[in-house]
Amino acid sequence: MQKIEAIIQPSKLDAVKDALVEAGISGITIFEARGHGRQKGHTEFYRGREYAVDLLPKVKLELVVSDELKDKAIDAIISVARTGRIGDGKIFVSRIDEAIRIRNDERGEIAL
Repeated sequence: MQKIEAIIQPSKLDAVKDALVEAGISGITIFEARGHGRQKGHTEFYRGREYAVDLLPKVKLELVVSDELKDKAIDAIISVARTGRIGDGKIFVSRIDEAIRIRNDERGEIAL
């Protein structure tokens, strides 16, 4: 099993969710987040004063998939989240050793 964590633009969330459903991924957890990478934020003017906005709104997705669905999930996220500009986001993949469904103690991929 693989855990995929993706940090994307908030405007891409609905498209990414739809692409993941089409790819056969059913379970997903979504967090609202703030942060910055290379773009380091930007400045805005409000009532004549300049303010630095260094933590930009992002969305973090977490999903655990079988090894067979890993590449499909990653391709689905990339295909709709990519704009080609700084700030598109990142994807992190890590190995999951165990998954347990609390309701009935199912273990492994069947618990997904």
